[in-house]
Formats: sequence, C-alpha cells, structure tokens
Amino acid sequence: MHASLVMFICALAYATAQDPSHAHGCTHGSCYPATGDLLVGREKSLKASSTCGSRRKEPYCIVSHLQDEKKCFQCDSRRPYDTLYNSISHRIENVITTFKPHRRKSWWQSENGKPDVFIQLDLEAEFHFTHLIMIFKTFRPAAMVIERSADFGRNWQVYRYFAYDCASVFPGISTGPLRKVDDIICESRYSDIEPSTEGEVIYRVLDPAIRIEDPYSPNIQNQLKITNLRVNFTKLHTLGDNLLDSRQEIKEKYYYAMYELVVRGNCFCYGHASECAPIDGIVDEEGMVHGRCVCKHSTRGLNCELCDHFYNDMPWRPAEGRNTNACKKCNCNSHSSECHFDMAVYLATGNTSGGVCDDCLHNTMGRNCEMCKPFYYQDPSRDIRDPGVCTACDCDPDGSLNGGICDGHDEPSLGMIAGQCRCKDHVEGPRCDKCKLGFFGLSAENPRGCQPCQCDHRGTVSESPRCDPVSGDCFCKRLVTGRSCDQCLPEHWALSHDLNGCRDCDCDVGGATDNHCSMENGQCRCRSHMTGRQCTQVESGSFFMFLDYYTYEAELAVLGQGCSVEQREHQSGRPSTWTGTGFAKVPEGSSLEFFITNVPYSMEYDLLIRYETQMPRDWQEVRVTIVRPGPIPTSSPCGNTIPADDLLTVSLPAGSRFAVLPQPVCLERGVSYTIQFEFSRYLDGNSILILGTTAANILVDSISLLPRYSSLEMFIAGDPTSIARKQSYERYRCHEGAKSVTRPQISDVCAKLITSMSAIINDGALPCQCDPQGSVSSVCDIRGGQCRCRPNIIGRRCDKCGPGTYGFGPAGCKACECSLEGAVTRFCDQQTGQCPCRHGAYGQRCDGCHAGHWGFPNCKPCVCNGHAEECHQRTGACVNCRDNTGGDKCDRCANGFYGNPVLGTGSGNQCRPCPCPDGPNSGRHFAASCYQDTRNRQVVCNCNQGYTGPRCDQCAPGYFGNPSQPGGQCQPCRCSNNIDKSDAEACDRRTGECKKCLYNTEGPECGVCKSGYYGEASRRNCRKCTCNFLGTERNQCTARDDCVCQRSTGQCQCLPNTIGLTCDHCKPNSWNLASGRGCEACGCDPNNAVNPTCNEFTGKCQCRRGFGGKTCTDCQENYWGDPRVQCRACDCDPRGIETSQCDQKTGHCVCQQGVSGVRCDQCARGFSGQFPNCQPCHQCFGDWDRVVQDLAVRTKSLSDRALEIQTTGLTGAYEKAFRDLEDKLALAQGIVNARNTTAEGVAVLMELIEDLRSQIGETTDILNHLEGDLTSVQNSNVDASNELSALEREAKELNLTSDQLHRQLDILKNSNFLGAYDSIRISYNKSRDAEKRANQSTTTTPSTVSQSADTRRKTERLILAKKDEFNRKNAANKRALGDLSAKAQTLDMKKINEKVCGAPNNGPCADSPCGGAGCRDDEGNRHCGGLNCNGAVAIANTALERSKHAEKQLNKAMGEVEELFHKVANAKTKAEEAKDKAQAALEKATNTKNKVERSNNDLRDLIKQIRDFLMQEGADPDSIETVANRVLELSIPASPQQIKHLAEEIKDRVQSLSNVDAILKQTQDDVRKAEQLLKEAKKARNRAEQVKSTAETVKQALEDAKTAQAAAEKAIQRARANIGKTEDRLAQIESETSSSEHDLNDAMDRLGRLGREIHALKLKRANNSVAAARAEETATMARDKATEAKQILDGELTDKYHTVQELVDRKAKTVQEAKKKAERLRNEAKDLLKDAQNKLLRLAELEKGYEENQKTLEGKARQLDGLEDKMKAILNDINKQIQIYNTCQ
Repeated sequence: MHASLVMFICALAYATAQDPSHAHGCTHGSCYPATGDLLVGREKSLKASSTCGSRRKEPYCIVSHLQDEKKCFQCDSRRPYDTLYNSISHRIENVITTFKPHRRKSWWQSENGKPDVFIQLDLEAEFHFTHLIMIFKTFRPAAMVIERSADFGRNWQVYRYFAYDCASVFPGISTGPLRKVDDIICESRYSDIEPSTEGEVIYRVLDPAIRIEDPYSPNIQNQLKITNLRVNFTKLHTLGDNLLDSRQEIKEKYYYAMYELVVRGNCFCYGHASECAPIDGIVDEEGMVHGRCVCKHSTRGLNCELCDHFYNDMPWRPAEGRNTNACKKCNCNSHSSECHFDMAVYLATGNTSGGVCDDCLHNTMGRNCEMCKPFYYQDPSRDIRDPGVCTACDCDPDGSLNGGICDGHDEPSLGMIAGQCRCKDHVEGPRCDKCKLGFFGLSAENPRGCQPCQCDHRGTVSESPRCDPVSGDCFCKRLVTGRSCDQCLPEHWALSHDLNGCRDCDCDVGGATDNHCSMENGQCRCRSHMTGRQCTQVESGSFFMFLDYYTYEAELAVLGQGCSVEQREHQSGRPSTWTGTGFAKVPEGSSLEFFITNVPYSMEYDLLIRYETQMPRDWQEVRVTIVRPGPIPTSSPCGNTIPADDLLTVSLPAGSRFAVLPQPVCLERGVSYTIQFEFSRYLDGNSILILGTTAANILVDSISLLPRYSSLEMFIAGDPTSIARKQSYERYRCHEGAKSVTRPQISDVCAKLITSMSAIINDGALPCQCDPQGSVSSVCDIRGGQCRCRPNIIGRRCDKCGPGTYGFGPAGCKACECSLEGAVTRFCDQQTGQCPCRHGAYGQRCDGCHAGHWGFPNCKPCVCNGHAEECHQRTGACVNCRDNTGGDKCDRCANGFYGNPVLGTGSGNQCRPCPCPDGPNSGRHFAASCYQDTRNRQVVCNCNQGYTGPRCDQCAPGYFGNPSQPGGQCQPCRCSNNIDKSDAEACDRRTGECKKCLYNTEGPECGVCKSGYYGEASRRNCRKCTCNFLGTERNQCTARDDCVCQRSTGQCQCLPNTIGLTCDHCKPNSWNLASGRGCEACGCDPNNAVNPTCNEFTGKCQCRRGFGGKTCTDCQENYWGDPRVQCRACDCDPRGIETSQCDQKTGHCVCQQGVSGVRCDQCARGFSGQFPNCQPCHQCFGDWDRVVQDLAVRTKSLSDRALEIQTTGLTGAYEKAFRDLEDKLALAQGIVNARNTTAEGVAVLMELIEDLRSQIGETTDILNHLEGDLTSVQNSNVDASNELSALEREAKELNLTSDQLHRQLDILKNSNFLGAYDSIRISYNKSRDAEKRANQSTTTTPSTVSQSADTRRKTERLILAKKDEFNRKNAANKRALGDLSAKAQTLDMKKINEKVCGAPNNGPCADSPCGGAGCRDDEGNRHCGGLNCNGAVAIANTALERSKHAEKQLNKAMGEVEELFHKVANAKTKAEEAKDKAQAALEKATNTKNKVERSNNDLRDLIKQIRDFLMQEGADPDSIETVANRVLELSIPASPQQIKHLAEEIKDRVQSLSNVDAILKQTQDDVRKAEQLLKEAKKARNRAEQVKSTAETVKQALEDAKTAQAAAEKAIQRARANIGKTEDRLAQIESETSSSEHDLNDAMDRLGRLGREIHALKLKRANNSVAAARAEETATMARDKATEAKQILDGELTDKYHTVQELVDRKAKTVQEAKKKAERLRNEAKDLLKDAQNKLLRLAELEKGYEENQKTLEGKARQLDGLEDKMKAILNDINKQIQIYNTCQ
C-alpha cells in the first residue's frame, strides 16, 4: 500500500512537472523527474555476452513451433535488424520497446546450448531504478540473477535470485517471504517451464507488500540508486533429451530468446529537480530519460548532490516531502562571493549556520568577513559592509609587537583603541619606531625591539657599556674584533685583559694545516696523527721521521756483475754501524741499481751513500745516474731539471763512512725512479796499484734521500719567522746528524724543526706499525719511529730476525749457534734455523756426529756392549740402555737387577730381577738394590725403609701391611707419634691398629686425647680439663674438679650465657654465674641505663640520673611513679615507715606493724591509740574480725550464684558437669563396643606376623645362598678378566716380536750382496712360474680357457633341457601362490593379536585401542599394545622400561660416586686453605710486631731529639715552649687502664694459642671418622643385599616377558612365512641374496652391540668394585695432608696475637660442617651400594641374554649356509642363461 503511495507521488510529481501552472514544481517541497524506460536511446549501452549469429550464420530450432512445418531456422546478427533485408538478425538492441508493428518479429537470441549468459546496461549517471519487465520468446530461464552497481561497475550487489529449484541452484539463499525491502531472496514463480513463449519476468525494487516508514530515508534511496544493471542467465530449461543425446542438433533447440526488455526508472536528483536534461555528448531522442538533473533548491551537480556556489551556510540534504531542504546562502557582509560548509562550525553554532566565507575582500577576514585582517583596524565611522571599513595600521613593523599589528577595534574594557600601536619592551614612540634610551639596533627579530649595549669588558678599550646607538659597535682593542669586542682577530685566541686583548695562535708550521686556531682553547687544526694545542706533538702510536728515513739497502738492490751480499751479525750491547742486514760487496767496474717508488713529497733531496772502504785509499770515481720514467713536464715541481742534472759524480773518502752528492736531485711524489751507481774507478790515472794486492772492491751499506731544507716553504717564505727557522736549522747543523748511522743525540731545536719538516713531507705523523709479534709494544720512539724489538729482532718495525738468528715469533728470534767447526758460515736459515754444514758434520747447528757416533769433530762409534745404538755426542755415554742395563757403556745392571751384562760372559750372567720378593716391575719389589754373595751365591736384598726379612716381604716394627699379597705394601703405623716405635707390639702389623697409646692419648691411631684431657695428641701435650663447675653443664662433670672438655681446644661445654675456655665468667651484658643454671641477661633499659652491662654478681644496672631500679626502668631511689611521665618523691612519715623507699607504682609507703595509711601516719585496723603510739587491740577483736570476714566472703559468693541462676536458669549452673558426664559415658561405651573387634584384629595380626616371620626366614636363606653364588661369580669374573688381560699383553708382545724379526730378516737379507742376490733369484723364479702357468692356461689341453668353453656349452645344453620343466614349475608355483593367497585370507589373527597386542582385532584398526597386525598409528608406525593392554608386547615394553630405569639409576649412582670423590678432593683443598690462612695470620702477626717495634724506635728517637734540643745551650724559651706544646699535642690512642687490659688480653690469647694444634687434631679425628663411616658403608652393603627378593621378581618378570615376546615373534614369523613363501620364489635372485646379506649384517651388528654392552657393563662393575677403595685412598690422602699441615705448623704460632684465635674459631665451625658432610657421605655410600647391587643383577640378566643371542646367531649362521648353497645354484643357472643369450643358441 505504501509502495503504491510512492508510485502515486511519483506520478503526481511527473504530472505537476508537466503542468504549466507550476514553474518548476519544486517550490513547496521535494520534486522528482518523470519515470520512463531507461533503455530508450541507450542501444550502445546495452550489451549481451552471447548473441546468435554474431560471427557467422548459425542454425537453431524451435521446440514449440506448431504453426508451421518448418521447425529449424538460421540467425545472422553480423548486421543490424532490418525488416526487409536482414530479418534474421537477433541483436540485443531488438529488446528495446519501439511500439512498431514488427515488435514480435524481432528479438534477441543467445547462442545454442550456452547456459551462462548475461545482459548488462551501463548508464552514464546515477538513476532511480523502480522495476524491470522481461518478455521471453522461448522458455524463461531455469535460473537467473539480477544485479546492480552504484559505483559504475566497481562493486556489484544482488537484487534478486530466480530459479525453478532454488534449493539446488542457489543453496543457502532464503526463499522468502520478504520482510525488508533490501532482503535478498530466491523466487520461483517466474522460472517455470511454462509458458513456452511470451513468458514474463517482473521485478520491483520496492515491493508493494512491504510497508515503508520513510520513503526518503538513505536506505530506500540507496536501494533505488543504480549506475549499472546486469541480468545473469545461469541455467536453461530443457526437455531432458540433451542428457541422453549429446549431438549438436539437440543443443540447437535450447537457447535464450527475449522479445522485450523494459527498465523503468528516472533521473536520480535527490528530490531537488523535476526534470532532466541530456548529458554533454549524449544525443537526445524522443522518450529518452536523461541523466543530468535541472537542479532547484540552490543545488548543483549531475544528480543535484551538492549545494550551489555561495549557498553553503547549511549542510546539503535530500529534499523530503514538504521540506525542500534547500541550500542556504552565506552571509559575507558584501566582502566575498565564495564560501564553503564547515561541519565543526555548524555544530559549534547549534546547527544554525555552517558557512565559512572564502577569499574575503577589502582586507577583511573571519567566518562572515566580519573582522579586519591583521595590520588593519575597523574604522568606527563606517558600516561593516563598506568596502573601506578596514584601514591600514601605521606602525613600525620592527618596533611593534606582532610585526606592526595595531588594535583592530575599540574595546574600552580591554584598553583597546582602534589603530593604536603596541610597542616592544625597549621601543617607544607613536609608531614604535625608535629605541629607548640605553638601547640600540631596532630589529624585527628582537622580541624586545632593541638590545642593550653588550660590550665585552675584556676586549674593549674603555670598560663603559655604551655603544653606537644605531650599529651597537663597541670600541675594541688592537687584536680584538666583533660588534661586542668579544672575538679575536684571525690567527689569535684567548680573549683576556691583556693590553692587546688576544694572543697569537702560534700553530706549528708543519704540524698544523694553517695558523688558524679555536678562539676558545687555541687548538690549531692538526695534520694526521699530530696533536697538542699547537700541533707540535705526535699521537701515541705515531712518530716523526729522521731526515734519513727514506733509506734503501744495498743488499736489496739489483746487483751488478761480480757483486755479492755480505751479511753481518749484530753484536749485543754495541751500536750497529750499518743499516739492514749487511752490505753489498761491489768490485771495481760493477754497479748497483736502486728502485725508488715511495717519494713522499715533490722537492729537492740530497743523495747520501753509506759505505765501508776495503782499500787504503779514496775511491776516486762513482758515477750516479737518475733514470726518470719519461720527460719532465715544465709545469711540474721539477720542471727546471735538465738532463745534465741527473748525471752526477762523487768520490768516496777512505777515512769516512758516508758521502753526500755535490748537488741535490729533484724528485716528484708518485713518480718511480731508478738510481744507478757505477763504481767505475778506484784509483785515478796517475796512481799505481801495488802488486800483490787484491782487486779493488767496496762494501756499500745503503743510500738515503735527505730532504733539502732549502726546498721547503717553511724556511724560504721570507717572513721573519721563516728566516729565524732557517738560521736555527743552520746554526745547530740539524742536517749533519742524519748522515752517520750512529747519530748523536738530537737537540730540542732540531727535533722541533725536523718534526715540522716530517709533518709537511708526510702530511702528518707516520704510524708506528710495529709488528705485533716482533715488538714489545705497539708504541714506537716518536723520534725516528724505532719500535722496541724483542731479542734478536731488527728493523724499524721489528719485523725480521737479525743476521745469525732465526724463528721469528713472540719470543723473539733464537741465535743460530752454528758450530764454528762444522758450519760453513755463522748464518742459518731464518725459517728453520738449519746451519749450512761442512762435509761430515750433522745436526741443525752442524755440531754433532751421525747416529751411533760421538766425539765431534773426530767422530767415533759408540761402545755400548750391544745394549744401545746411540750415545751422547760429546761424552760417548750410552743412551737408553736395554736389557735392564745401565752405565756409560751399558756395562752394569740397572737398579733392581743383578748379574754381569758385559758381552762374552755367558747368558747365565745377564741382568736378572732382584727377588725382593719379586722383580722391579711386578708391583712387589721392596728393595733399593741387591747383590749376589760370591761365597754362597745367594742374592742379598737391601730393603727399603719399613721392610725386613731376607726377601723384604715383612713389615718392620712401627709399620703395617701385607706385602706378601699382590699390591700390598708396608706403611708407617698411623699412631700420631704416640707409641714406642721400637716396640713390635705397639701396633698391629696387619691392620695398623695402635695397641699401646702413650701420653694420655687413645683411639685406633692414638690421635685424640683421653676423655677429660685436651690438647693436640700429635704434639704430646694432652692436659687435664679445668672447667668451672658453676658454669659447666652438669652432665659433663662427675665431680666438681672432674669435667669433660673438647679434646682439641679444651673448651668446656658452658651453660647458657656463660663463656670462657673454662666457663668461668658470664657473657657480656649478663650476670648471676653462681646460680648454677647459667647466666641471666641484665635487661638494662637501653634508654635509661648508661650502658647495657650490669654488676656480674647483683645484676644491678648503672642508671642515668633520674632513674633507678634493678634494670633502670623505675624512678630513682625514694621516688615513685612512671619515669616516662613524672617521678614524685615518697611522702612518708619517718615515724611509721619500715624503709624510706615507697611502692614504685602507687607511692604507698611500707608501714611498720600496727601502722597504716598511704603515708604510714595512722594506726592500723586492730590497733588503738594515737599515732605514733599504736597499741594492739584485745585478742577478741581478732577472733571476731576473722568471723566477720568469712561471712562477708560467703555472702558475696551466694550473691554471685544467685545472679548466675537468674541469668542461665536453674540447670545452667550444672551444664558443664552434665557435659563432662556425657563425654565420659560415651568414652566407656566406645571401649566396651570395641573390645571384641580389638580381639579379632589382634588375632589376625598375630597370624600375619607368623607368616611374615616364616617368609623372612625363607627369604634370608635364599639371599644367603645367592650371596655365596654371586661372590663366587665375581671371583671367577675377576680371575677371568686378569687372565684375559695377561693373554692380551702376551699377544701384543708376540706381535711386536714377530714384526721386529721380520724387519731384522729383511735388513739382514738386503744388507749384503748374497742376500740381495737370493731375493732377486727367488723373484725371478716366481715370475717364470707365473709365465708358464699363463701359457699353459691358453695353449695346453685341457686348459682353463678350454674348461670355460666346455662349461659354457654344458650350461647351454642344461638350460635347453630344463626349459620345459622350469615353465611347468613356474605355472605350478603360480597356482600354489593363488592357493596360499586364498588360505591367507582365511587365516584368523584374533587369538594371535590377543596374545601379542592384548586385544582381539575384530574391527578396524581405528576402533582397536591395542592395535594389531597391519595396524599403524597416525605417524605411520606399527601399532601393537598400549595402555591397559596385557599382551606380550605390553609386558615386554614394561620390562624394557624397568631395565632402562635400572640403568638410569646405575648411571646416577656412578655420578654420586664421582661427586663423593670431588667432595673428598674439596676436603683436601680446604685443609690446604686452612694451612694458607694460618700462614697468612703468622705473617700478619709478624708484620704487626715489626710495626710496633718500629713505632717504639721512632718514639725513642723523638724523645732523644727532644732531650738533645733541651740540653742545647742556644735553645731560647720560645722554641722550648713550641716543642713542649707539640709534645703535649701527641695523644696515646688509649687510657692507661685500657692499655693494661689490652696487655692482659694479649697475654691470655698468646697462652691459649696452643689450641690451634688441638683444632687441627680434631680435623684429623674427623678424617678418621670418615674412614669409619666408609667401613660402616661396606657393612651396609651386606644389608643392602637383603632386597634381592625384589630383584629376583623383576628378573623373573623379564624372563617371562622375553618368553612371551619370543612366542609372539614366532607366531608373527609363521604368519609372514605363509604369506610370503610364494613371493620369495618369484623374487629376483639379487633381492634374495641382498636380503640374506642384510640378515647376516643385522645379526653381526646385534652381536657387536651386545659385545660392546657387555664390555661396558664389565667396566662399570669393575669401577663399582674399585669405588670404595678409591674413596678410602682419597680419605687417606686427606688425612696425610692434614698431618703434613700439622707438622708444618708445629711450634710456629705459639707467640702470635689474638687474630689467630679468631681464625681458630672459624675453623671450629668448619670442622662441624665437615662432620655433617661425613654423615652425608655415609648415606650416599649406602645408596651407592644399593645401586651397585642392582647393576650386578642387570649384568647377570644381560649375560643370559647374550647366551640366548649367541644361540640365535648360530641358528642364523646355519640358515645362511643353506642360503649360500642355494645362491650358488641360482648363480649357475643365471650364468647358463647368460651364455644362451650371448651366443644366441
């Protein structure tokens, strides 16, 4: 109904638009253009994706064509439709309504059989789309979709789906009904197969059935708006025959054909236009709906979507009903014709106005051009709309605020006057155009306008701050510049109060790039690696060159004919007179060529040559030629050089070592040169060479390029500074020092000038570049750059070895040390150190003979009696004597052997081991030496200390051990030196246990004092304990004078708060030792007491003034009250008080008998009379008084009882008694009820106890039996291991002996001619025999070749004979394979799965929790067994996990053993640390003693000096008074009482220092306890073996698991064998062979792994058996170290200070910690033994598994033998087949 209303409104609007009475129909509300067909005039905008006959003529047929016999036709749409000429054209434009007579003769038609086709309309603007009408010629589509786009095709939205079967074609799309206008549904009413022609499809955008609340809402408008419309046909209607027949003729019947398409809509103008006009470029046609709105309501745009220009005061809105929402004109006060809408302004004005004017004219601004621009003001006399309302400000922009802005309008409240200027702070005037007095420089940049005169007082001539009022310039000093005289002139710095104001930069002429420096710090701009303010210093790691830095060695030059190099060795401690490694020896007429490639600076250089003459007279002529690479350009620095300048001649004086060429040479940087020296003539023509002398030659050292100072600008610039530099250079002869190698010490003047020259020539300082291996440091000498070389290293960079040394490295070079007798020269190879040896010499230094000789240089053979091959090169003493011999000539027996080793004395006299009791290498040799008695031929042993007997096989008195056993030895009895060592019974000779301890000691090692004694037993100073009976624990004393103390220190066990070695005094701040219960804390108030101490006997604290009481918490004596508040005096009558002190809390006085009152000033009750004369009343008063008091108490009790009954009731008073009775009755009832149950429980418990006792007895017997078996197995295993080790050693020895014999045999054969001849003859015979056999194999009959041919022919015949049989067997095998396959299908795996995996595999693998045969998990692994599965696999896995757990426990135990070892080692380390700390304490005490002695000596000297001064005759009174005052000022750091107390304490500490030995003795005692704990751990091992029953149970479970696993494997193997038997027969021979080899390799690998595991377990068991012994040895070592520390510390600490006592106290704590560690070690040892027992059980199980695997391996081997035979047969068959195919027979 509402939609009809909308359509009616649209029609009404259209009619109104056509009515001439309305100008435009939009005056009173919204208006809309007329609706029409959007297709009219838009043929080119309509397109179809498929058209029949668009490329060629195409046939088509009509299914429902009944009016004519002709059913099929043709279409040709290549040309437009024409009634006469082309009536078979079916283009898409045919569907546009034309109202012509042939409207049913033309239509659009798609191609045959194409289901997916679309029709699309593209509009040129936005349009309102209302509805769509389609009339089809054929069946309507079975499915189609109508879509639209509102953004010209970029995005598409679906309007509606149409389908015959919506659920199948468009699944998920709702089928309605519509609830909202924009719902997307699928509709079926327009998709039926009927009618077959002229069927309609109608779609309305706004369904009339849906009520529309607001037809102008954005949602409705957006639903109607389109720019593109598309109809997608997705499915054809067919009669079904196309599904049965795919011929083309069938498809010709099915296509889309449409008579007419109507798209109704109008121009989209948002209600602001009633008509539309054509868009530019669009041709107007009759009935066409155009797209450009003719806008009203002050709007514009193609669709009236914008407000018109200057109509932006309100936001644009669509027209709605009666509301035009016309755009509103902006208000710009006639100053602008443009504006824009601003939403923020609109919201700020309360939605009344949002227009903002643009480009305001007439110097106005603001949203409505209502204000004047900056720098203008509003003329009050003009209207706001007047073009001249804004007048320009007349303010100086530099002196005014904000650049010259004046007050824009009058505002009296703000003090604003239109046109008034606002001046800056320092500016004044109506226009703000001049500075205030005292300022200058009016500037716009200055926020205050002008600036005060700022003249720096350091740089101005007068210190007045006045300046030029315009420029502000100050009056500066001579070397100062700047407006404020605050800057120095260029090349000056350090502005100051000097006369000239600044100082000269004075930058170094060479070190700095110029003479400019920083004005702040004077820093010049330095060249590279130069530093310092003036750039006169070089950086660390850099240097300046000497003038001869560019030196070129002659030994490295190109040598002419006859020249040679002579190296010269540097002498240690003497300066070298040459450079490099030596000289070039040049004969007369020869030459040298030097290549110069590193010229640093283009200038003139003096050419220096260094030499040593070998001749007595001067060398007359040396020709020098400078060879340049080419002509010299005239523009270059050396452009003035002529060729004659490069040809020089010089003579070399015989009395000099250097010469300089007479004129310099000009060289340029970056150019390479060659300098040729031709030593042409030694003597001139008039001289005569003396006969008999050698030919003339000279030693040339090097040449150098010396920079010529006259070529540098720094010397020749002409200014006074340059002239002064030149004069200094010449005066100090700086150029001369560079000529000689041994240069003198360079002066500071020359050093500075040469530094500047070096910086100019090299553009800065040069880097040191010291070789990191050859130099000591990376820093070199700044003068010349010489690095600090390591020994024997030379070169400026320390980068090479000197002559006569080798082995360049961080340690320097080593001297060659070439033998003068054996080496050709003293110089060796600098890499290897090998000297060049003369003939016959040998070795790196050529200083020895060949092997087997000695006596260099006259070498002789070594004499070693056949027991050694080599001897000492110098002495001839034999080296490495064999056969147990020794001596320089191997002519005596070695220690531990006897006999005569000299050759020729018979084999019976060779060196034999001393039988003491066994040989030296047997482990049981206890003699230093032995000899054979010449009379009785008996061997006499010289026993080691501690051994006795004819064979040294017994321990001497004072020693113990069992040397008769392997590994046994005698050790000193560990009795702490407290036995008589001459007494044979003082200690046990077997165990070492001490029997007769002396000096009040006891213990297995006499290592502790007896009970009741203390001291260090090893020092024999055990003394009786002296404990104070009152301060010692009662359980430590049997009598007052008989107490027990700590054995090492003598410390008694004190009661609480009692201290002292003998517990004889209270702890600080405690008292009452006499109580016998320990001392009590003083408890002194910390605020009221002077200190926390109290009287040791009374406990009374020392209180501050105003406080009292025992602990100073009360008021002082005779006062009462709270001392924190106020104390009052006791106001007591002295006549009636007992004591003057009243009650501390209440102030009541303590009265005498018969007196009462607070002040004790009246008679008490029961007394009469006048105070103080109070008399007792009669006796009857006392009797009646007691009766009255009793009655009063009873009355009060009854009153309280009545009050309780009144509150709780009558029974309330007895409620507790009733509750107690109920609890007791319940308890009795429970006891009665529980009696029978308890009796039954006791009976059951008794039965269980009896069963347990019997089981324990049986288990004990089994364990004892198993323990015996295990012991025997262990013993057998140890014996077998020993025997195996011995056999291995013997086998290795035999192998070595055999190899040696073979080598000796070869040597003997090849060492003489006959042996070599025999070898050659045997080889010849072997070669000839091989040749004969080869000939016979080919020529003789039968031969190997003929036999091979016969075998081939036999094989071929056999193959032919067996071919049919093979085919028959093959067919039979195939049949058998089929039978087996069928049989395999019938096999039932349920029971096997149940036994193996734990559950029958009835269903699929996914449903079976335990898996089964063929089942796999998610990762592809076989799935069998699992949680809650009781199959063999699960049991085996459980057993395997248990065994792995046992192995982990074993590894853990091994780790704990290792940890035990480390702990013992730590104990040893701590003992060492204790020793070091004691030594440090000793040293510290000694230092303190020395310091005190030095202080005393200084004090004596001071007193002596004072005495001498006072005794002098010339000492005046003032001096004496000064000295006296100085003496009185000296203060002693303690009072006399403190010094005395300190001395006594030092004395006591010194006397108690013997306790150090006791502490160390206690450490030894703890070590002994650790050994006892180790023994207890061994005993615990026996107890640990009682858990064998559990281990046997686990063992039995493992065996059951193995049995079940074996059964499972056999079952699986049988199943696999049945399935795979036929596959094995048909498999290739190679696969069968490789499978067999794989099985064999697998078995061998398993055997190897088992062997390695058994070997590893044997090693682990051996380690476990040794672990206890190792721990015992480690403990013994720790005890020995402690004993050694004790011996070192004996007697060294008896006279030291109390610092050592503090160390002893800390050590006592360490001993307690050691005791705790020993207890932990004992527990760990127990756990270790348990784990070891488990490992032994595991070993037994593995041994059994090894035996079973061995049996399995043997079975596999037998199978392998059978497979090998079978393989050979198959290989023969293959060979036969190969022969057949090779010969084609």
